[in-house]
Order: sequence, then C-alpha cells, then structure tokens
Amino acid sequence: MISWDIFFREKCIDIFTNSKEVIDIGGGLRIDGSKNNRTQSDREWLVPYMKKVDYKVLDPVSDYNPDIVGDIHSLPFGDSSKEAIVCLAVLEHVENPIKAMSEMHRTLRPGGKLLIYVPFLYYYHAHKGYYGDYWRFTIDTLEMFAKPFSKSEIVPVRLPIETLCRLTPFGRYNPFVQIARWLDGVFYKKGSNQVAGYYLYLEK
Repeated sequence: MISWDIFFREKCIDIFTNSKEVIDIGGGLRIDGSKNNRTQSDREWLVPYMKKVDYKVLDPVSDYNPDIVGDIHSLPFGDSSKEAIVCLAVLEHVENPIKAMSEMHRTLRPGGKLLIYVPFLYYYHAHKGYYGDYWRFTIDTLEMFAKPFSKSEIVPVRLPIETLCRLTPFGRYNPFVQIARWLDGVFYKKGSNQVAGYYLYLEK
C-alpha cells in the first residue's frame, strides 16, 4: 500500500473508532450508496466502522438523499458541536473555501478531528447543474488552513511523473502508472510540491 493510502486509512480508522458521530461533507467517502450518487469498491473496508457510529452525509442539494441538506459556507450546526468531519474533494467545488474552512473549525469541538482532501495538479471536473470546479490548492494554502488548529499533518498524493501520467490517456492503464511511480521514486526521493493533491488532517 502506498504512503498516502496508508495515511488515509489510518486517519479514517482513528476518526471512526474514536468518534460517536462523523459528518461526511459531500459524501466523499463513497461508502453508503443510499446517501450518495455512487460508491467505491476500494472503500468497502470502511463499512464495518461506519456501522458503529452515527454516520451522516451532508450535501447542498437533496438529489442523492443525504442525511442533511446544508451549505458548507453556513453549516447547520452549533458552535463546538461536532466530534469529526470528513471533507474529501469538496473545497475545489465551493465558492469560498476560506469561509468553508472557518465553518468547519467553528463547528468542531475542542479536540475534534477534520480530514480533508484537495487537488493541486488535477484535471477539470465540474458536474454541470450540481457544482463548478473553481480552485486548486498548494502546500502554502494548506499551511494557512491549518493555522487555527492545534495539530496538523499534510501528506502529498502522487509525485510529479505519476501526476503527469494520470493527466494523460496513459493514466488509464496500470502498467504506465506503475512505471511513472517507479520513476518518481528514482528522481524525487526528497519529495516535491508538484503533486496531484494533498490529504490534510487537523485537530482543533
């Protein structure tokens, strides 16, 4: 398993094991098809954890049967009222991600946990009539987002050659992706900020 997948798994297990309620903004975990437009087979390992907590999906529209219809710019929760929030591949689709971050911080309890994924070098992926595709995020942005929180961890997803590969038709074929990942290991042993995206883990 690659480093960013290990990080994602560890943080999800921690959040679902140590929280009674988890709010999934945008339904990005893709683990409950009854509350979402699709599921991901590689997230099925999360289902037993989901069943042990009060797992709720929040979405801005009712189209896909979320538990809560609400706007991330003005979350329908009281101050310091939530234990854990997951927000995967959402902030690029909202008009004001700084306001969205402020709202998530406001609603988390002291010690509350927030797991985010945002893209950096990634293709355009709006959903007409549902959401636009407005933003990309650098490491500097994530460090700014982390400032109000007491703890933060940032993990890049994919290095430059694999990122480039996945932006081309070759990215559809696993042998090319594996070669690109191997080349990243050769040329970017110290890492790079030219990545596909980032996971950001925060505690209030």
